[in-house]
Amino acid sequence: MPPATPSRDQLRREALRLFDAAVASVEPARLVAKHLHRLHTTAVLTDGGSSWNWPLPLHVIGAGKASARMARGVEDCIGAEFVDGVVAGPPGNDPPLGPRKIGFALSSHPVPDERSVAASQQLLDLASSCHDGTLCCLISGGASSLLALPAAGLSLGDKQETTQLLLRCGASIDEFNTVRKHISGIKGGGLLRAAARPMFTLVISDVVGDDVATIGSGPSVADPTTFSDAWRIITKYNLETHLPARIRAHLEAGLCGQSIETLKPGDKPSGPAIVIGSNQVALQGAADAAATLGWRPVILRAPLRGDTTAAARHFTQELLSCREGNSKGICVLAGGETTVNVRGHGRGGRNQEFALAAAASLAGSTAVLLSAGTDGIDGPTDAAGGFVDGSSATRAAALGISIEAALSNNDSYPCLEALEDLVRCGPTGTNVMDIKIGLLPA
Repeated sequence: MPPATPSRDQLRREALRLFDAAVASVEPARLVAKHLHRLHTTAVLTDGGSSWNWPLPLHVIGAGKASARMARGVEDCIGAEFVDGVVAGPPGNDPPLGPRKIGFALSSHPVPDERSVAASQQLLDLASSCHDGTLCCLISGGASSLLALPAAGLSLGDKQETTQLLLRCGASIDEFNTVRKHISGIKGGGLLRAAARPMFTLVISDVVGDDVATIGSGPSVADPTTFSDAWRIITKYNLETHLPARIRAHLEAGLCGQSIETLKPGDKPSGPAIVIGSNQVALQGAADAAATLGWRPVILRAPLRGDTTAAARHFTQELLSCREGNSKGICVLAGGETTVNVRGHGRGGRNQEFALAAAASLAGSTAVLLSAGTDGIDGPTDAAGGFVDGSSATRAAALGISIEAALSNNDSYPCLEALEDLVRCGPTGTNVMDIKIGLLPA
């Protein structure tokens, strides 16, 4: 039971416990075990009331921040003697908790590099050379950058420059991936197109709506988007004149039917693509833990998206509105992925900016807010996110720090670091977007 008048430090510790519970609920190997097991010489895949039998061995391919632990889960469920393959992931997500037999290809995130190209080719080569058993594809957040084979005629430099443009303009993850699929040699069903054997896909979602064609840019599933969709996004953000010349020419050729479209629904038979973990699963994990600790959990079912500052204000309004009739400590939970309009040259990430943007609304209250990425990484920093509470604005002023100036310069990291309010946990090995935890004592 939360104490009647918990201190700020006590509330922070409670919030961290809930964040840890959320991350634990989407631990990749545990999620795989809920859907996959071996029966003699067959891999049995289940989802709800549906079940599929697949001949062994399983040739495992995949990519993402959770791919190493997903691969370990496949080994544990099926048996190492019945599996082989390779998965690609970023630094910090490899063994010892990763696979023992399935190979691990170190790749790059969030900006692709030569390792991302090499990993893509490894997966394509394996998918196209299998002549027995079944292909098992494992996809999680981060796969778009980790698999970055350019489409024919494009260079990695072209893709890197385009990636930076999309990151800076505030494009949503759906928009981001629609463009990336149409300048790629593996995304948008490219891996499925190359597959020589039947293939099923296990997915841990890092996007709002859990669309398997968007998660990781859908390398193993058909893509409903078109070159026209990609070009509309380019014009929406006025990027036409900023694109590398070859990228622009490739997209314009696609509009005229002169570049190969992504794989479309019905073009090739495919096995099921099952979402085994999501932001909602993590939120429920946190809610269950909150109830155990004596809080009354409230999950905001509508995902947080769009402008980070606006989303932060909405969340704090929802949190503080629980003050009336609050006879038991309230825990308000929300998830999603907001976007930051980069205006300055500071250091931070969307979760740190979300926390800092909530500071003014929380001033003088007894509430604590934690905003963090479930992957343990927030932007190009060593933090997962940040805390704020009713004293944050006052403490910042006492240190001569202007929160408004920090937000204007997208410089949340130094501000939260000075306040000793950064959340640091290191890479978690999973990724289901962001978690917001608000605690309001009775």
